[in-house]
Amino acid sequence: MGLDADLLAVVPLDVEDAEDAAVTGSKAANLARAAVAGLPVLPGFVLVAAGRVPGAPTGEDALRRAWRLLAGEEERPLVVRSSSAHEDTEGSSMAGRFASVLDVRGWEEFTTAVRTVLDSARRVQVLHPPEGRDADPLDGMAVLVQPMLRSVTGGVVFGADPVEGREDRILVSAVTGGPDLLVDGSTQGVRYQLTRRGRRVRTEPPEPRSARLLGRRRAVRLARLADRTRRVFGGPQDMEFGFDADGRLWLFQSRPITAMAPRPPRAARLLGPGPVVETLPGVLQPLEEDLWVAPMSHGLTLALDLAGAAPRRRLRTVPVVTTVGGRAAADLRLLGVAGSARPWLESLNPAVGVRRARAAWRVGRLRSVLPLLALDLMADVDRRLAGFPAAGEMPTGRLLDAVTWGRAVLSPLHAQESLAGALLGAGAGTTAAGEALAALAEGRAQGLAEDELLSRHPVVLALLPPTLGPRAELPGAGGVTGVPRGVAALPVREGLRLRIRWVQEMQAEMVRELGARLRVDGGALGVSRLALLRWDELNRVADGGGFPPDFAERLPRSDAPALPAAFRLADGRPVADLRAGRGRAGEGQGAGGGFGAGTVWDGRGDRPRRPVLVVPALDPALAPLLPGLAGLVAETGSVLSHLAVLAREYGVPTAVGVPGAVDRFPPGSELSVDGGTGAVERTDRPAPPPRSSAGKNGAAA
Repeated sequence: MGLDADLLAVVPLDVEDAEDAAVTGSKAANLARAAVAGLPVLPGFVLVAAGRVPGAPTGEDALRRAWRLLAGEEERPLVVRSSSAHEDTEGSSMAGRFASVLDVRGWEEFTTAVRTVLDSARRVQVLHPPEGRDADPLDGMAVLVQPMLRSVTGGVVFGADPVEGREDRILVSAVTGGPDLLVDGSTQGVRYQLTRRGRRVRTEPPEPRSARLLGRRRAVRLARLADRTRRVFGGPQDMEFGFDADGRLWLFQSRPITAMAPRPPRAARLLGPGPVVETLPGVLQPLEEDLWVAPMSHGLTLALDLAGAAPRRRLRTVPVVTTVGGRAAADLRLLGVAGSARPWLESLNPAVGVRRARAAWRVGRLRSVLPLLALDLMADVDRRLAGFPAAGEMPTGRLLDAVTWGRAVLSPLHAQESLAGALLGAGAGTTAAGEALAALAEGRAQGLAEDELLSRHPVVLALLPPTLGPRAELPGAGGVTGVPRGVAALPVREGLRLRIRWVQEMQAEMVRELGARLRVDGGALGVSRLALLRWDELNRVADGGGFPPDFAERLPRSDAPALPAAFRLADGRPVADLRAGRGRAGEGQGAGGGFGAGTVWDGRGDRPRRPVLVVPALDPALAPLLPGLAGLVAETGSVLSHLAVLAREYGVPTAVGVPGAVDRFPPGSELSVDGGTGAVERTDRPAPPPRSSAGKNGAAA
């Protein structure tokens, strides 16, 4: 299909009509506005639907004159780009949705390029027509034509850092050549984070000084360009730029930044799944939060206070453990997983030393009496659990009493478990997970059904996370053989952790029974709906007080993505703390097991010959995978966790707290793990980035 020039009107880029985005499209209108403000914009013209601009010339003669004026007698190459009213807006960039054609030479190529751009508008608008509009390819679409500039260095500059949500930073991605090599994804480029004055803050990947794409002067010029466009358009812009062979800087495109990450407030806490994800690895429903997260937070608060590890004023005002999107997260600084934000200031603060000195005598006494206190607590828990009849035989009031007692006793269990880990260490003996695997192997060999196996060997619950919903299936035995040595042989901390799990399971059984008894709309409420209540709401419903007014509209929480290893909240959303995740590549904390090397495995698919398991967190359900591992690497977790202790029993080299491990060490790569130092290193060479040509270096869509 040929190009009907009578349907097109020519609008020069330097006239007032060109600044109307409804006529010339956002891309051309922004460049026209930038040119009027004196920014370095190439000359050009815009093709719009005939009749949109009164007096604008139409027809083939007008189109040919505009082309000849721009291309010159020598027919310089041009770039023909889309400029839609529906792209490059504050709400959506629609980046790359419409076509652009580079290095257009001669009249025939030019008309073909214009038709290509208009055809791309027809395809996009037919598939996604604007609301209230027909799918007319020229409705809101224009074609921007400019000279083709061969850039020596080009790229994209953001007047703010959209990744970290910082308006006091400028983010630049630069390549050798034009920005088209960067925006089409064919070249990674070098990323610079600059201050508003052009001082380099960070370069990724690092580059030698002699081979820098952006020297000091160019960085300053880009910072000035970002500042000028900010003032012209009233906010930070997403721009494409290029430096020509003479060192001149040109602006190819300017549009609002559409996807700024939320910026956490300055005083936002540093949170992360940390060691709590080992106990509560999944998404929790509201009632599960009240039953298990609240007692955990209270218990850890008691432990931190007794140990003098945090000021009481802070412990009273913020919870140690909270939930984000239903996933448990802890205050990493309070738990000591992350260091102080201002260690030099803390060293000068006399209150820190006084607080620890006051706690020292308590800690000394606790270390000697904690084992006896823990034994008394565990005996009391065992006695109470054994005294509960089956849930179906208990009146509703006693069901609630049992759950209430569980919430109360979980607090000291968590407190003593935390103190035992800090003061007594892992202790001698096996782990609950190790006992569970051995019991599981024995039960499988005897052909026991799952319920019967759990009844005979409740230690197996250590392999399953708590839930009010259907219990997860037990894992395979993992090749473990032998007879369990008995729960009594567990170290203090492991015994306490096992009681925590037993109490949680008792609560789940009681709540499931309540879900079967309580009625709503003439039928049983069910545990899936019951889990949407808060604890105080459940008590009111059980006492006949009725359901909350919005209960019918409540929906279960879906399986949200895992939380970052370290993050802060901005408007309730987790924003990864990149500084907390940075450090020497592979740096982590050694959890023992010696030194090993092998092939990265994520626990799915075929198991390599020497697998190194790389996971986000130390989920106890991974225990059956431990035998035969050449290494274990986790982004979060404690060296005293169930899985870490069990890994040491199997002699698996283990490193925890390795930032970004899952992304940096993909399955199939080769890895070495030092369980002593926590060092994790790639032993193969990642594939080099694809080579790119520095040929056509003009602006891109």
